[in-house]
Amino acid sequence: MAGMCNGSTSGAGDIIQLNVGGTRFSTSRQTLMWIPDSFFSSLLSGRISTLRDETGAIFIDRDPTAFVPILNFLRTKELDLRGVSISILRHEAEFYGITPLVRRLLLCEELERSSCGSVLFHGYLPPPAIPARKAASRQSATAGVQEDHQGSSGAEGGFSHSCSHPALPGPNGLDGATRLSGSTVDPRKVLIVAGHHNWIVAAYAHFVICYRVKESSGWQQVFSSPYLDLAIERVALNAKVVGGPHGDKDKMVAVSSESRIILWSIQDGGSGNEIGVFNLGVPVDSLFFIGSQLVATSHTGKVGVWNAVTQHWQVQDVVPITSCDTAGSFLLLGCNNGSIYYIDMQKFPLRMKDNDLLVTELYHDPSNDAITALSVYLTPKTSVSGNWIEIAYGTSSGAVRVIVQHPETVGSGPQLFQTFTVHRSPVTKIMLSEKHLVSVCADNNHVRTWTVTRFRGMISTQPGSTPLASFKIISLEETESHSSYSSGNDIGEWVGEYDHL
Repeated sequence: MAGMCNGSTSGAGDIIQLNVGGTRFSTSRQTLMWIPDSFFSSLLSGRISTLRDETGAIFIDRDPTAFVPILNFLRTKELDLRGVSISILRHEAEFYGITPLVRRLLLCEELERSSCGSVLFHGYLPPPAIPARKAASRQSATAGVQEDHQGSSGAEGGFSHSCSHPALPGPNGLDGATRLSGSTVDPRKVLIVAGHHNWIVAAYAHFVICYRVKESSGWQQVFSSPYLDLAIERVALNAKVVGGPHGDKDKMVAVSSESRIILWSIQDGGSGNEIGVFNLGVPVDSLFFIGSQLVATSHTGKVGVWNAVTQHWQVQDVVPITSCDTAGSFLLLGCNNGSIYYIDMQKFPLRMKDNDLLVTELYHDPSNDAITALSVYLTPKTSVSGNWIEIAYGTSSGAVRVIVQHPETVGSGPQLFQTFTVHRSPVTKIMLSEKHLVSVCADNNHVRTWTVTRFRGMISTQPGSTPLASFKIISLEETESHSSYSSGNDIGEWVGEYDHL
């Protein structure tokens, strides 16, 4: 038994016997040591001396009752506060040096003193310092500014390796408010938050801050952009880049204002480089990543794509876009001519014709109505069949349709599955998931929801989808009206593994 408890010689998977205040506990070395610089990592590495009982177990003269939730947290990274004094538990967690647990308990104590309700926050990020203003001119890391596009084909314009920006105002007034669309915006106010994997980006009026969370250390600020002269309206984050300009460990963050887009690459250590400044030529309505590709769309009918492998910015003209969504590597566009088009980003830029993006029509609405809302659901692959592509879309006449494409019938296109005609105004939003279909129309934000019935994971007509709820949003209280930011806080498109917070 004593050999099993030898903290300086045992392997990472050994069983550790503990005697905490007279109560015996058994756990693994890995469970106790995953937090660096804790009491246990120091104890088991031999940096502090150990006291053992008659059985050879390590003796710790602390409260065994409070040790139970601490050990469970080390095992599961979950916190159960039922029947536990938060102040006592925090005191014990501080003794053991369990920093992530201490942070969470401090938030719990703060929450008990507040009137915000019973909500357990995962973390608190203090307001950042306002960064320094960007220099008037600098060299871009790998790409330049594209300000012009040639004709409707979207052929690539000339790239300059010099990324010059208009000269920024002097440092005076950094702490002052910004005038935007006739309203005053506090430069420290968070306007947009987006997440991807264990990263989030917070967008302010003129800069963005990226944070990363680790189980052992909690949230940490990793990257801060310069203070920009433009007013940020859209933001996109990719925390899992494959084939980036500096390797697969890159992260990328992009912002847009009007028609301009700025893209940064963030290395593993947190240092960031500006990849380039691009121009869509028209105001950007949506900004997001599909794999390693940065995509920008505009309702006027332009699609801009930047590829991380080729360092190539391509702009393509299509018909006016009224909605969009993604499915795997596909970008789907709902347009005002009643058609749904798709672009396969996985094959970009290999599948190009005459320097254009290969835009293919997937489906055309039988009533020729504009596609005003679009949502795609990919069923999980099974041993029986591959992904089914299920698309729910809303139209300008208020119709909601569900179309389905089988993996075996890719060449024939999707088939109309079901049509709902409960709305009398244009559908503004739609969402199709494994269990629900939700649609919203322009008439007082009328919301309609259905349950979706499935058989072996595939959408089924036996029985048909049944209405679940119907209600209207009569009024929304609005404290501030910054029109340029409203869509940034929208639900937006679901892009891979992104979470919009």
